[in-house]
Amino acid sequence: MDYNKLVAVTGLSGLFELVSSKADGGIVRSLDDKSTKFVSNRVHTFSHLESIEVFTMSENVNLSDVFIAMKNSNEKMPDANNAKDVKSYFQKVYSNMDFERVYGSDMKKMIKWMEILNNNNIEIKLSDASGEDAVTEQAVEKKTTTAGKGGAPKTAAVKSAPPKKINTPRKMA
Repeated sequence: MDYNKLVAVTGLSGLFELVSSKADGGIVRSLDDKSTKFVSNRVHTFSHLESIEVFTMSENVNLSDVFIAMKNSNEKMPDANNAKDVKSYFQKVYSNMDFERVYGSDMKKMIKWMEILNNNNIEIKLSDASGEDAVTEQAVEKKTTTAGKGGAPKTAAVKSAPPKKINTPRKMA
């Protein structure tokens, strides 16, 4: 299972793997009990773990950076229900976090999600979108030719597939 397929769904606890998306929702598989169900986007909102950022004292960081810091830490993860222990844990593990803007409930959620990721042996890494852009740029450079007399370069258009969208309404014919 890939980290880039994981989503959090509002109103539902835990993490889910996005199996398939439809115009009116998505089919998700729970990482806790492995049950699969359809979730309507009229009632729920999907948040890819890759797109979640955490407030810090300088620039915001991706949630995966916090997860990696938690994984590399020697500190024992606290009980998610003890707010004081959770805050002191994050002060030791990720001290750059902006504790005025990151709520205690968000820190508890990060602890629970990290436990789920550990239980399912999921490698925490972002998909490499910048690498895809570099490949596309190289393909464009290879297709650059010189026009006959003018000498102006012509570039062949290289199209990539548009990104998948979860909350896209279906067009009527």
